[in-house]
Amino acid sequence: MNKTLGIILIGLGLLGLAWGGFTYTTREKVVDIGPIHATRDETHNVPLPPIAGAVAVIGGIVLLVAGKKE
Repeated sequence: MNKTLGIILIGLGLLGLAWGGFTYTTREKVVDIGPIHATRDETHNVPLPPIAGAVAVIGGIVLLVAGKKE
C-alpha cells in the first residue's frame, strides 16, 4: 500500500512541478434584453505552488524508502 501511494505521490508531484497550474474559462451574461444577448468569457488561472509539488515528491520518496525497510 505504501509503495503504491509513494509512486502516485511522486507522479503527481512531478506533474505539479512541470505543469505549474491550470486555467479554466467561465461565461457570464452581460446583456440580456429581448433578442439581444451578450456574453463575456473570463479566464481564471489557478497556480500550483512549486513547494506543493516538491513536498509531494519528497513524501512519495519517504513512503517508498519506508516500504523497503519493512
